[in-house]
Amino acid sequence: MSTKLATFILLIAFVVLSAFEFSFPKRRLPVKQLFRSYQTNAGLFIFNSLVISLLSVASLLMLADRYSDWGLLRHISNPAWKALLSFLLLDLMLYLWHRISHRFDCLWMFHKVHHNDPYLNVSTAFRLHIVELLIITALKSAYIVLLGVDKTMVLTNETLLTLFIMFHHSNISFRGEKRLGRVIISPYLHRAHHSTERNEHDTNYGAVFSIWDRLFGTLAELEPVKIGINNSSPQTVSGLIKFGFTAASSAPVLAYELDVSLKSMIAEAAYYKAEKREFTPGNELRDWLEAKREIIWMVYGDKTAKKQANDSDCPTIQWPFTLC
Repeated sequence: MSTKLATFILLIAFVVLSAFEFSFPKRRLPVKQLFRSYQTNAGLFIFNSLVISLLSVASLLMLADRYSDWGLLRHISNPAWKALLSFLLLDLMLYLWHRISHRFDCLWMFHKVHHNDPYLNVSTAFRLHIVELLIITALKSAYIVLLGVDKTMVLTNETLLTLFIMFHHSNISFRGEKRLGRVIISPYLHRAHHSTERNEHDTNYGAVFSIWDRLFGTLAELEPVKIGINNSSPQTVSGLIKFGFTAASSAPVLAYELDVSLKSMIAEAAYYKAEKREFTPGNELRDWLEAKREIIWMVYGDKTAKKQANDSDCPTIQWPFTLC
């Protein structure tokens, strides 16, 4: 298989899967947001390609050309068994890598870029942070040298791997999908992996075969309510690159989203302000709430915060220092 043929096959597969998504989608996605997802993922793919992807494929092929007779696979004479074993071990390595990417924060900070697409589609397969791509390339390089994988197997494995990854990210559903999922990662299994809920997205790590998830107890068959990651995150190429270097994916806290301790402080201040006006909360709840709103206004000076405070007042109060 030549590089041009592999590229042609992947391009055709991408077009076909995209056509199926638009014609028979599993979930009806807003056209505007879906287009933005394609645009962002394509932009990130182009950026990664310019920086490393083309070079990485060339470097992997160079390693394969040099070390194909040195590795462990040289002891297997049958080329078919050698090819199958190389592909299985590559898939196992990617399963383990994927699993530890969810386990350690220093790796999740880059991997979360892939998960933050709220509109899962075939192009999401190419939403990878450049640092994660570099690490995967280094792992593949070590795998090629250790096993002694030749150039033909490297190119074939990379083509098959990309085909399967595009397939299981596709927004499609079809008859027999669950039966197929007994052997390989089909779209319904990987859709669960992209759930916003951690107990759901920490499952189904396989890239090609589902046997690893079954063997290690990480398989989950469910339909997620929501796709992506919790809280707001950027959806532009430059934003995603920066996002990968942030330790957490928390959304900016709005002025009226107060934590319990701050609510208690406001309640306490409101109590003393109300005490100066000589009323008791049991008789003049409205005055107490007005004092509370004034304090929120003084702290934040924001009309939205004041309006939100007005709309969210509790009907009862635990006196003297906490809000209900």
